[in-house]
Amino acid sequence: MAQALLQIDLSALQANWRALDARSEPGIETAATVKANGYGLGAGHVAHALAHAGARRFFVAIAEEGLAVRAAIGPDLPVHVYGGHMEGDARILHEAGLIPMLNSVEQLTRHLEALPGHPFGIQLDSGMNRLGMEPAEWASVAQIVLAQNPVLLMSHLACADETGHPMNAAQLAQFVEMTEGTGAPRSLAATGGVLLGPDYHFEITRPGIGLYGGAPFADARAVVRLSIPVIQIREVLQGESVGYGNSFIAPRDMRVATIAAGYADGIQRALSGRATLWAGDIACPLVGRVSMDLLTVDVSAAPEPPEWLDLLGPHQGIDDLADVIGTIGYEILTGLGQRYARHYL
Repeated sequence: MAQALLQIDLSALQANWRALDARSEPGIETAATVKANGYGLGAGHVAHALAHAGARRFFVAIAEEGLAVRAAIGPDLPVHVYGGHMEGDARILHEAGLIPMLNSVEQLTRHLEALPGHPFGIQLDSGMNRLGMEPAEWASVAQIVLAQNPVLLMSHLACADETGHPMNAAQLAQFVEMTEGTGAPRSLAATGGVLLGPDYHFEITRPGIGLYGGAPFADARAVVRLSIPVIQIREVLQGESVGYGNSFIAPRDMRVATIAAGYADGIQRALSGRATLWAGDIACPLVGRVSMDLLTVDVSAAPEPPEWLDLLGPHQGIDDLADVIGTIGYEILTGLGQRYARHYL
């Protein structure tokens, strides 16, 4: 088989949800963010597993993402849409029973006119300047909105992965000022906010990356393992080149494995000559350039010719790989391509 294998450990995903749920006091609901196709792992599979773990509320980025989640969890559990109610969303929101988190007066007007009586929430801007109503905008419509019984008021923290950052306390104070006394359920914390402690939890938390094994949740269990099959192993002599552009010249005689994945599979070209793969417990450096469908790896240290090499696994998680090229685990995870054979454990 020349198809790389992406193993997705749903029991680890469930364990991470339970661990984050345990960080909040009883009575505080722990939801789950399953946007971007379940962070690249399959929204339906992820949502179904999390529902069985105990999650009773889900969040997606856009209305279209909610369809797969709704199909996986059935008709009853709430699914919120961070992007709110965009032009043309009314049919999807109605038919799938999705709850838009309205971000502006324009969206509020659109929703109340197109879907009167349909549940909605409100997203507030507490300082990130990305999505949500700013304080003055919210003040101008709060009385009208609250009379319609919104199911949730939420905001989002900009610096929650930095526990001592002053932005966290500033946003918390702004969110409290905008929502205190409204009587509506509130949510401020994603994964980082959960870890900041109970002041940030309010009635609902909505972890995302921590469910999938990523920072800043240091205690998370790994959810993914990416194993890539070896197509060919060749002897490369000292002074010979490997791959496009002669970018790697062998400093010694070596064994080089050509394996079946590349940048078309989400393995970024920036990893060229910098990444490490693993043959069991043996580190095997990537040599030469990442190409569209192939990687070339020095397997000289492996005692036996390997049949598979791990890019993600026990020795290297998504954040470890991200650190190699100065990005974040989110980008590694959500960039995993569609050619992998996905095996759900």
